[in-house]
Formats: sequence, C-alpha cells, structure tokens
Amino acid sequence: MTDQELQQWIERVSLAYFGRPFLHAASFNSRLRTTGGRYFTKSHNIEISPHQLAVYGPEETEAIIKHELCHYHLHLQRKGYQHRDADFKRLLVEVGATRHCRALPGAARSLPVRYILSCRSCGMSYPRKRRTDPRKYACGRCGGKLKLLEVQLEAKASDTVTRTAD
Repeated sequence: MTDQELQQWIERVSLAYFGRPFLHAASFNSRLRTTGGRYFTKSHNIEISPHQLAVYGPEETEAIIKHELCHYHLHLQRKGYQHRDADFKRLLVEVGATRHCRALPGAARSLPVRYILSCRSCGMSYPRKRRTDPRKYACGRCGGKLKLLEVQLEAKASDTVTRTAD
C-alpha cells in the first residue's frame, strides 16, 4: 500500500465515522515499531506503522487510524484530545477505536529489572530499571520508608537479591 492509498483510506474513515473531512497529510513511517501511529499537533499530520498492517491486517490498522483521527478531530475542535481526557475516551468508544495497538512480534526490547524498591513496613516491592534514591519516595500502600535492593543478573540462573542501600 502506498502513502496515497493510505491518505484516501484515512479520508474515507474520517468521513464515515466522524462525519468530518481529514484535510492534512497521512503517510507510513516504517520506523514506528512500538506504536501503531502518531498524530502531530503542530502540523496535524498522521503517521501509521506499515508493520501493523503487514502483521495484523487492515482491521487492526483501521482501528489505529480511528484512534489517530480521534486525536486529530478533538484537537481541531479544541476539546480534550489526550489519552487521559474524558472527551477522547468517549470518542474512542463511539467510533470503535482501540486504546492501544497490539505489540509487534519481537518489538519489546525493554531493559531488565535491575533494582527493587522495597517497603520496610509492609514489604511491598517496586521493580525499577534505573537506580533511584529511596529517600525521595514513600510506599504507595502504607506510606512507609523504602530501601533499595539490587538484582544480580546471572546467566541462566535464578535471580538473587542483595541489599545495596538503606
């Protein structure tokens, strides 16, 4: 599918589900791997991941297009267009758009958990990828003080935890 065909597809979806025309540019961006699409608030353009279309087909891609069009139309109407806004959530349900796109196979390359903040009072633990100062935070459950633990990553062995800071 070409960018021109995507442009026409988005224009059709916009008229069919939103009753409003899409007047800006739409294109594929092959660098998008962890997200299905993007809406740009300054230019009002939309980019869609071609990988989503290749892996999950046109139904899933159309749901992503609807999601990006929700951002687009709400932003142009000066309503709440961000994920946390009630207007956005309501419009997603009305048009049948997805809140999140499906993950691409092999796309998740997050850092391993290397630290754990643990509550001294109730034992609640909070996994972390980066080292943090436990004095700056409190337990979300009981408000107690936290201690920092470091996870020792060993090759093909179970993880062990050692205490690094009080």
